[in-house]
Amino acid sequence: MKIFETINIREADKITISNQGITYYELMERAAHEAFLWIKKHFPDKETTFHVFCGRGNNGGDGLVISRYLHLDGYPVKLDIVSEAGQPTPEFETALQQLIDSGIKDNAGEDYPYEKGKLIYVDALFGIGLNRNLPQTVIDAIKKINHCDGHVISIDVPSGLFMDKETDIAVESDYVLTFQFPKLAFYLPGNKKFINRIAILDIGLDAEFINNTPSPYFLIDRIEISHRYRPVAPNAHKGTQGHALIIGGSYGKIGAVCLSAKAALKSGCGLVTAYIPECGYTVMQSYFPEAMALTDGREHITAINFELKPKAVGLGPGMGQHPETQQAVKGFLERYDGPMVIDADALNILSQNKDWLSLLPEHTILTPHPGELERLMGGWENDFDKISKMIAFTKQYNVVLVAKDAHTMVIYGDVVYINSTGNAALATGGTGDCLTGILTGLLAQGYNAIDAALFGVYLHGFTADIAISETSIQAFTASDILQYLGKAYLKIDADCSQK
Repeated sequence: MKIFETINIREADKITISNQGITYYELMERAAHEAFLWIKKHFPDKETTFHVFCGRGNNGGDGLVISRYLHLDGYPVKLDIVSEAGQPTPEFETALQQLIDSGIKDNAGEDYPYEKGKLIYVDALFGIGLNRNLPQTVIDAIKKINHCDGHVISIDVPSGLFMDKETDIAVESDYVLTFQFPKLAFYLPGNKKFINRIAILDIGLDAEFINNTPSPYFLIDRIEISHRYRPVAPNAHKGTQGHALIIGGSYGKIGAVCLSAKAALKSGCGLVTAYIPECGYTVMQSYFPEAMALTDGREHITAINFELKPKAVGLGPGMGQHPETQQAVKGFLERYDGPMVIDADALNILSQNKDWLSLLPEHTILTPHPGELERLMGGWENDFDKISKMIAFTKQYNVVLVAKDAHTMVIYGDVVYINSTGNAALATGGTGDCLTGILTGLLAQGYNAIDAALFGVYLHGFTADIAISETSIQAFTASDILQYLGKAYLKIDADCSQK
């Protein structure tokens, strides 16, 4: 799904109004009605009180229309119009008159009764057009919303959130009901406290404009994944499913390479070999009998030499950074030119020897977490600067960057993909090793680097989404990724069969 910038969204509105022969106000009514239907579905109890905060622009107009629909449907509605939140637009004035005609008035400051647990704050102060500092009255309204004892629903965006620069204060939303398109700012690490859950509401904007307008940003959703997924052929065998080689492990860190090797096989490839130090041989053969094993060195890898011809290599899990291991990595990179995933200690080795980055085969997948990313390419001022530097890095070295975070980003060239799956359950040791294995296994099966990165990141996060309905965020471990990979594949298969 494309993620459009503000200028494109405004143009989509304009084109839709022209091509569909409607007014801006009618489009506002359509959007607000979709938001109302979502609210009614998720909060059907008619004893729920809605306290709606409206600005005076078109986002405030959305709030007024939603208030009217809620009132006419029998919900108690408390309305608060914040006078310094924007200038009145014609659409706002029309929505306000419609609201007055329905019998609701602006009753700011008045007390109102509600049952505990049955209060919803609706934030409709500002939308995507905010480009200035907030007046104190608006800041006070935002603080009031953030300290309320009910759920918070933001309309289109959390008020105060800037679309193109760092945000200091904004509404901290439980739900964001955004119209037609996801917004890049929703998925940036610095904004995570403002956004919990996102619902993307289709309001019927012009399909031709959406399809024909390019964007450098995409959300990796199930529709995107269905186009990249490659089901196993009915006549497949282990020779056609690819051979993955996982290189890593050192004394005390054999678990990392065990997880990675098993994840590679469970991703669907036909064969897996683990290249490990001798101290890990018994552990690997006991933990994962399906894997083959090659050894070098006693407690760490001292050289990387093998005669087999893997379809893809995963390099780094649990490897350590011993000087001999570093030289082994250099020698391997000088000889190998096939599909590859680099993670963990191999990334840190590259960070210490940045001139070795030029040895990487084109389209190598790098999977750093934030600390590894900073060591690899240097720091950044904010999330927008981070994206610019990641794009420059991938173009300089012609690699695919999988920047792991709450919303993992996949970057190649000028294009940024943002993953939509996963949750806080993945914030535990070993989950990155599993991702390395999944990506390597997909490469071994013949996925190209971009498709492997996008599908692998989605699949990895999807396991955690499925798992927390059966276990908990706290009790989830990396091994659970391996357990739930099969269920994730079954659900993806089911989605694809319904296309």
